Amino acid sequence: SAIIGALVALSIIALVLSLVRIEDVMLPPTVKYGMVFDAGSSHTSLFVYEWDSDKENDTGVVSQTFSCDVQGQGISSYANNPPEAGNSLRECLDKALQVIPAEKQRDVPAYLGATAGMRLLREQNSSATEQVLAEVAKTMQEYPVAFKGARILTGEEEGAYGWITINYLLDSFTKYSPKAHTWLRPEAANIFGALDLGGASTQITFMPEGSVLSQNEASEFTLYGYSYNIYTHSYLCYGQNEMLKRLAKELIVANFCKVRGEKYLHGAAPRQQSSLGQRHAGSLKLVCLCGRGNEVKQSENYTVTLEGRGNASGCLAALRKLFNFSACGQSQDCTFDGVYQPPLRGQFIAFSAFYYNFNFLNLTEAQPLAVVREAIEELCTRSWEDLSSSYPKENLNRLPKYCANANYILILLLDAYKFNETTWNNIFFQMKAGSADMGWTLGYMLNLTNMVPAEAPARLKGHRPSLWAVAITFIIFTLVLGLTALLLLLLW
Repeated sequence: SAIIGALVALSIIALVLSLVRIEDVMLPPTVKYGMVFDAGSSHTSLFVYEWDSDKENDTGVVSQTFSCDVQGQGISSYANNPPEAGNSLRECLDKALQVIPAEKQRDVPAYLGATAGMRLLREQNSSATEQVLAEVAKTMQEYPVAFKGARILTGEEEGAYGWITINYLLDSFTKYSPKAHTWLRPEAANIFGALDLGGASTQITFMPEGSVLSQNEASEFTLYGYSYNIYTHSYLCYGQNEMLKRLAKELIVANFCKVRGEKYLHGAAPRQQSSLGQRHAGSLKLVCLCGRGNEVKQSENYTVTLEGRGNASGCLAALRKLFNFSACGQSQDCTFDGVYQPPLRGQFIAFSAFYYNFNFLNLTEAQPLAVVREAIEELCTRSWEDLSSSYPKENLNRLPKYCANANYILILLLDAYKFNETTWNNIFFQMKAGSADMGWTLGYMLNLTNMVPAEAPARLKGHRPSLWAVAITFIIFTLVLGLTALLLLLLW
């Protein structure tokens, strides 16, 4: 009877311990994935991102998991063969699905954003543009992901999302605090401006001192619980590839109004090599501004060889003619072509082709403007034999263009965007932060995660570890004592 009484007492104690101080225990948040195709003018890239399902102040804390460069040129190059635009994406899609767990693939939002190459194609051939977008959408819908659309971004969207990417990667919006075990907004957040140079367009984005006077260039975003008002403008046809085409045309027009047959043109490139391609025919027909006033005559389809002469100052002069600076008059809040821009503010990150060209010249370490000018001039005056032998691994189509590209960047930053000897030091040429690429796609995904509903963390009922251990001890002791009592009764 004493043993039975002890069993009853221990059972009651174990029961009480198992029921008291039960608390809600949150399980770790699940991981969400998203993918974005960056369909640029010269190439397409796929990026896969991941973030926890519970969000920080309604915005996902996103990291780059995977990236893949699509083989071939940009999707706008498939205007005459739209199905191939879709087929070009398959290899990267197959690789991305190897990274994302199979059970999560159906819930992965998948987007394709096309930029300036497709904006240009839309102006030239809207029907072909729609067909290309339809084909890439068709291909993406064949995969086990949640396809959300393929569309053409505006230039201002491209600039704004690039700005979000930069400031996210550089911890301007939120930063993890090991001490607080949470994400906090930096007390003295340094908000960077963004400078993006692509193949067909260029963008400038920053937070001005006051309000943006022109609503066409104003954007507002809410990220991690804070609102940001920014200025952003995109210049179509001022990307480096389109610039080189326009430069070639202007040089031909200026030099060959009354000349027939194959001729040579002294262009902006290392000596004896063209910065604009070896020959131009067909697509670059010789259009001469000859005769009286604004009369325009289109000549026969000449073949023209553009031959560099290593004249850096001549290159700068030719490039300046691509800009209409006079349209601004005496206005200080104007870049070129009459486009409004408030005064520059803060530090800027220059990425994409800004970075690639200056990285080739080893000018990404915050060198003074005088050193930059000297390096560019030295590059332009080198002979082609010297340059090609010094960089045997460099792409031979790209190598002759660095002289014109670098001079173009100087004009764009100094004459157009109005950086000067002092503010030049506020420009940092950078392409990555950690393992993540700088570009518009991460900013696009961050902004979209504002629209993706956060999941409430899963909860279970549980004890504190100390109470749980005591309860288990009492239960085990009760079981042992009960088995002992049962054994004694059987033997009795």
